[in-house]
Amino acid sequence: MLDLRFVVENRERVLETLRQRGLSVEQVLAQGDPWALDAERRRLLQRVEELRHRQRLAGEEIARRGKAREDASGLKAEMKGVAEEIKELEALLQDVQARLDHVLLLLPNVPDPSVPVGADASANQEVRRVGEPRRFDFTPKAHWDLGPELGILDFDRAAKISGARFAVYFEAGARLERALIQFMLDLHTRQRGYREVIPPYLVTAETLLGTGQLPKFEAELFKTRAGEKDLYLIPTAEVPLTALHRDEILEAADLPRKYVAFTPCFRSEAGSYGQDVRGLIRQHQFHKVELVKLTAPEASLSELESMVADAEEVLKRLQLPYRVIVLCTGDMGFWSAKTYDLEVWLPGQGLYREISSCSTCTDYQSRRSSIRYRPAPKEKPRFVHTLNGSGLAVGRTFIAILENYQQADGSVVIPEALRPYMDGRERITRGQ
Repeated sequence: MLDLRFVVENRERVLETLRQRGLSVEQVLAQGDPWALDAERRRLLQRVEELRHRQRLAGEEIARRGKAREDASGLKAEMKGVAEEIKELEALLQDVQARLDHVLLLLPNVPDPSVPVGADASANQEVRRVGEPRRFDFTPKAHWDLGPELGILDFDRAAKISGARFAVYFEAGARLERALIQFMLDLHTRQRGYREVIPPYLVTAETLLGTGQLPKFEAELFKTRAGEKDLYLIPTAEVPLTALHRDEILEAADLPRKYVAFTPCFRSEAGSYGQDVRGLIRQHQFHKVELVKLTAPEASLSELESMVADAEEVLKRLQLPYRVIVLCTGDMGFWSAKTYDLEVWLPGQGLYREISSCSTCTDYQSRRSSIRYRPAPKEKPRFVHTLNGSGLAVGRTFIAILENYQQADGSVVIPEALRPYMDGRERITRGQ
């Protein structure tokens, strides 16, 4: 969340952030005006302090009268009324504070000044393109045709088991997915300096609140019940990885902390019905290799560039053409201050599609999760900056390989970087 002092002192900037992100100022403030609530909070605090000061003085006077054997019954009666007023004011203060905390959770992060301003994806800016899309001497197919024809993907059986937006992988398809996961993890741990983690796949509401998915995006989540406690299936490993150091104070020498995890991810895709209904693009369950960093504020943007390079390296080694996009204010995630998307070329669809999104969230998540570091011994702790990115979305990488490496006979060549993970196999063909 945003720092309350920042919000109070930068009213116009906060309101402009809402407008730049395409949010209705009126609708947000209808749930609570942070400036009015803060003013009321301060008024109540001041009155409570005045009354407590009065209590202290009265206590001294009552003690003095007691020693002097003077009557203090009137003063005691007055203080009883003061105590009741303080109790009432503290209840009001608690209510105002709760409403203020709630509205602060509804305010998005402030974009970095380098982020282009725009209402939607049309204002995103291309940073670079890497690799040339392959020229086919036949009409390339989409993965939703290639996979079933090769016998490695089955959407109909998945629908029979679980409904729409699921897939079953068979044989070489399952092996290719597993190879991609292992390849990405090996690259990030052995060559890019990340520490591998297997986190829980079910998390508490408090954990999701810390990374910003709650309260705003609850409709996107799958929730279950464990005894008396609600647990949520993770929408991304960013959630548990960022929460690893919740309520901790780290040492500056230990930054940046760099974590990588392969997990299944679960999203209800609420509001997306009718979009990407075919294939693997938008599934309720999918695999992802996620990168997370905790870093000092001054290193935040440089660590973001480094994370983008880490994700790009996967695409380079798989020799997949892609482009890098910096997202505009209206297309960024709620908690992001700056985001780069990596978009891979999909010839079967004739367009670039997102395969990774890398963001710095500055101290937005760390304030919610209370993750701090001490810049130097005995110095006051500061909030870390959190970063996250896909390294990569495994299912979408699977798609890109099928579509970019397809052959005229319907087979798919396996990229050289993956062959050691598939026992040297060079091609996927029907029935093999």
